[in-house]
Formats: sequence, structure tokens, C-alpha cells
Amino acid sequence: MNTNWMKVFIAAFLEIFWVIGLAHSYDFWTWTGTVVAIIVSNYLMITAAQVLPAGTVYAVFVGLGTAGTVISEILFFGESFKWEKIFLIILLLSGVIGLKLITDSKGKEGVES
Repeated sequence: MNTNWMKVFIAAFLEIFWVIGLAHSYDFWTWTGTVVAIIVSNYLMITAAQVLPAGTVYAVFVGLGTAGTVISEILFFGESFKWEKIFLIILLLSGVIGLKLITDSKGKEGVES
């Protein structure tokens, strides 16, 4: 896996934190952490999309962020557990993984990134 895909995965991981932060921040420090996570997450996604196909980068970023946020809400914040949610997350992740697998790993200029 190249560095640009690592940027996408780190950005998606940070997206989980800032989405949760938007819902659960309550003081200066939690809001500061949320804003920092938004800035770093979007910076990493944008720099990866300058080399990799932007549509695929965005789909992977949002798909992983969504799945991680739903799972985190279930595990840590008392969101109701339903098998239907788990099935839909698995369906979403299989689409995201499929997009990543069929996307050419060469950059826009045809150079390995």
C-alpha cells in the first residue's frame, strides 16, 4: 500500500473523531480537537486526491468514516445495535474495498505513488 492510500485511511480514521466531536464536544478543548481533526483529515484527503482518482478517494474516505462512526456510536455512546446496521456496514465496506482494489495504483502521471 502506498503513502497516498495511507493518507486516505488516516484521514478516514480522523473523520470518525471529528464527526463524533461534532455531536459530543462540550468545552474549548473538545471543540479544539474536533476542529484540528477536521483540518488534518481534509488536508490528508485532498493531498491524496491530487494523485489518486478523486472519486475513489472520496468514496473510500466517506465509506470508512461512516462505518467507523456508526460502530463507535454503538460501542461507546449507547446507539442501538441492530443486525440490519451491521449488514449495511458490511455492504458499504465491501463496496469501498472493491473500489480500492480495482483502482489503478499508479498516480495521475502514471508514476507509482
